[in-house]
Amino acid sequence: MALERRCNLGLSMTNRVFAGAIFKNLSRVLLASVLIHTTQGYAETLQSALSAAYLNNPTLNAQRAATRVADENIPKATAGYRPTVTATAQGGPQNSTSNYTSSGVDYHTDTNTIPRSLGVSVTENLWNGNRTANSVSQAKTQVLAQRETLRNTEQNVFQDGVTYYMNVLRDSAIYDLQKNNVEVLREQLRQTQDRFKVGEVTRTDVAQAEASLAKGQSDQLVAESNLKTSMANYRLVVGKEPTKLDPVKPVTTGLPANLDEAIRISQAEHPAILASIYGVDSASLSVKIAEGSLYPSVGLVGQLQKSYDSVNNISGSRSWVASVIGQISVPIYDGGTTTSTIRQAKETVGQQQLQTSAQRDQVRAAVVSSWGILSNSKAVVEASQAQVNAAELALNGVREEAKVGQRTTLDVLNAQQTLLNARVSLVTAQRDRVVASYSMLSAIGRLSAASLKLQVAHYDPKVHFEQVKDKWYGLRAPDEK
Repeated sequence: MALERRCNLGLSMTNRVFAGAIFKNLSRVLLASVLIHTTQGYAETLQSALSAAYLNNPTLNAQRAATRVADENIPKATAGYRPTVTATAQGGPQNSTSNYTSSGVDYHTDTNTIPRSLGVSVTENLWNGNRTANSVSQAKTQVLAQRETLRNTEQNVFQDGVTYYMNVLRDSAIYDLQKNNVEVLREQLRQTQDRFKVGEVTRTDVAQAEASLAKGQSDQLVAESNLKTSMANYRLVVGKEPTKLDPVKPVTTGLPANLDEAIRISQAEHPAILASIYGVDSASLSVKIAEGSLYPSVGLVGQLQKSYDSVNNISGSRSWVASVIGQISVPIYDGGTTTSTIRQAKETVGQQQLQTSAQRDQVRAAVVSSWGILSNSKAVVEASQAQVNAAELALNGVREEAKVGQRTTLDVLNAQQTLLNARVSLVTAQRDRVVASYSMLSAIGRLSAASLKLQVAHYDPKVHFEQVKDKWYGLRAPDEK
């Protein structure tokens, strides 16, 4: 976007050239100005800023880590299908003393041995009320929910990135406007003081000019503070200080044709809704897992053990024991713990369903709000531009009338302030239009690295999932060095 009119603060006729130089091409001040107190460097585009946020934003990277954490629930759940193997070893000194009488003769034996044994036990679950199968399904559902949460986090980071990028541009332009306004007011005060010395104006005119300058200086300080805040927020999201920011146009591709279509897309595609739906599925599977505890469990236990010096405490003896045992465990009563867990899980399902309905309503409200702002943003920009044009004409007229004594210094200052406010409103409206377009994409769930065509390696959560889903053992994470 660009403002097509040149902006000149009201000055006396002898200072029009000075004012024109200050405010020439305000659009460039808004959309490509060199930020105050920043180092020189290559111009940064919104694409490059969002690419940096995509790679470096700690919130986004933390959510990616959370997704990888959820991936590990798959091998944990599938472990229920696999056998567990345990090795045991034991040994230690043993003393055996016996006293007995036979045929009137007393006998005494004292035996010292070191019995030892080595064993291996293998346990295999055959059926446990489908708890393992349901746990695997729940783990997969949780992974899908985390992926949607990751998508939603990515959207939020991009939305923040666009917002703070445009805030820096807006606040830079406003700061420049306020700074230049102070220069104009300072020149206005000097001229008023000169006219007072020759008796053309009164002390009141000088005081009014001084008051306007003081207010302008105050507004400049506020603008500078706002700019620093926007720059800090920019760094928080993007990960680096802003330098030169290039112009940004409202996004047009990917936007729905009307509000009804926007609502339909959002209800079907928004990651927050999809994550909540997966949450309902996960909660429903928790009920099945809890109900599985009421069913019998069937398993096999195989054991192999070799013992030394353990047969009748005879040193040097050896023995082998091997067994395969089937086990059936039937729960009868556990004090009500399992039934309470089942009821609790069912209530959780209902809670999650209500949260999903609330999430749908929240997304719909966001879509309606974003659509309204975006639909009116162009008209707001045009109205603000018309306001600037009218304020320029009014200032020129007041200034000419003041020359012939029909207007006072206060009238000129007021007209000048009105023009400044109009320009600030125009700057803000242009910023709002760009932000609204990206907010609309976010509201329908389509603000992503792919839709923005960022020139960056896209993070694929499926890669880590495929690396760990079938792992039987190993302590090292796939990306661990």
